[in-house]
Amino acid sequence: MTSPPAETITAIPRLDLALARDTATEAQLLAQLRYAITNVGFLYIENHGVPDSVIGQVVDALPALFALPPSAKDEVSLARSPHFLGYSGDGAEVTAGKADRREQFEFATELTPKWAQGQDMPLYERLRGPNPWPSVFPQLRPVIECYIKEMTDLGERFLRLVAKALSLPAETFLSFLSDQHRLKLVRYPALPDSEEHRLGVGPHKDSSGWWTFLLQASPPHVKGLQVLNKAGEWVHVPNIPGTFVVNIGQAFEVVTNGVCKATTHRVLGGSLERFSVPFFQGVRWDLTKEEAVGTLANHFSGAQFHKGSPAESDEASKVDSSFLKGKCDTWGESQLRTKIRSHQDVGKAFYGPVFHKYLSDG
Repeated sequence: MTSPPAETITAIPRLDLALARDTATEAQLLAQLRYAITNVGFLYIENHGVPDSVIGQVVDALPALFALPPSAKDEVSLARSPHFLGYSGDGAEVTAGKADRREQFEFATELTPKWAQGQDMPLYERLRGPNPWPSVFPQLRPVIECYIKEMTDLGERFLRLVAKALSLPAETFLSFLSDQHRLKLVRYPALPDSEEHRLGVGPHKDSSGWWTFLLQASPPHVKGLQVLNKAGEWVHVPNIPGTFVVNIGQAFEVVTNGVCKATTHRVLGGSLERFSVPFFQGVRWDLTKEEAVGTLANHFSGAQFHKGSPAESDEASKVDSSFLKGKCDTWGESQLRTKIRSHQDVGKAFYGPVFHKYLSDG
């Protein structure tokens, strides 16, 4: 059966990673994966190897976590973290110039801080640091650390498949990875029908990592996520139990010379609250644009990757992308810029020397 043209995609491809366990079926999976990442940019994966028990512990923790009293949330406020980790309330983060309708806890691979005032070290190194853990919920830390470990392992397994699908050695993309990956636990509140636009998060391309692995943590009847296809039409991405939704981040688009594009998506608000857990696979901060563009340029310049390759829609081409458009030379600086623009209170408090520069550079 032939795949539909990318412009007419009305459903997200669903891939069974179990096919990779047998050489007789791996070729089928790699062909499906190649189509999904070069023409759609979004896909479901099932039989991914992350234990149901690990996922279940995260899902079970969400209602209790967001029901914590204001004092417990304030204890771990992101506003006090130069690493942009911790809790931020509804409307505290800005996407596409508008306040998001969500509250969230942000965690990351636990790292020891290295940056210190006056040292000859890039400012983006200040993003490295420990997680703030709510003291009234001590059982949360082992749940989150276990989940981050499992997702880190899944991400590396997946990257090997992606490399093979793109006719590269399996280990090709691992050298681009950071030692820090980030995780958000998100609650979208129920919104009244009268609220204008009812957007949980506005249209954007993921700028926080190499690839994103999303756990839709509410029942299937709770909708919200949409992806923009190449024809400029919004396509629903419903929750399919047992799957992760996977999508391309901006750095991967750069390294593949635009062959695998980061796909624009958004979250609609609804009459029911919704929980979501995106895991952002980290890119090493010292990656320069020159290295990112040049390392695999010869491979991705071949006609095999550009024959009939669909162009982005007009709306997608307007989405802000500091690294892709050349405003930042290193991935670390682009990350710092993005976070300062998204959490301006943190940027003003901890990154005063560059705060106004990043807010006014387009």
